[in-house]
Amino acid sequence: MSKFRLDEVDHQILDMLIDNTRVPFTDIAKKLLISAGTVHVRVKKMEDAGIIMGSSLVLDYDKLGYSFIAYIGVFLNNTSQTKFVLERINEIPFITVASVTTGKFNIFCKIRAKDTKHAKEVIFMIDDIEGVYRTETMISLEESINDKKRLMHTVFKNM
Repeated sequence: MSKFRLDEVDHQILDMLIDNTRVPFTDIAKKLLISAGTVHVRVKKMEDAGIIMGSSLVLDYDKLGYSFIAYIGVFLNNTSQTKFVLERINEIPFITVASVTTGKFNIFCKIRAKDTKHAKEVIFMIDDIEGVYRTETMISLEESINDKKRLMHTVFKNM
């Protein structure tokens, strides 16, 4: 498959979808002075090319009762256990991000919990995974910046 090239219209469509993935194609078409069918075809081509991979929903975790955020550094007995441990981590729904890292930790996780008691339970779940040597926890006092849209807008402006 040849490399898909984005033109200015594609950039404008993506820019609008980044801000609101649920914006109707008819609204995009009106703003860009093109047909809704054109928007649909272009979005489909970007999906087929793997540029657009689904859409996402943004939740207000505070309103849902999950305002406590902590970061957990995970030390493994052996790096060969990484895949197994990640599979177990994936079974804990309160872990929203897990990254294999270099440096101090083997794996670094972000958790969302109801409160400190709930966070302790999640941390103990991680500690109980076979292959985990120990964990180190950092409590988030405030999530000051969490905006994927800023990066996406920058990426597409620089293409």
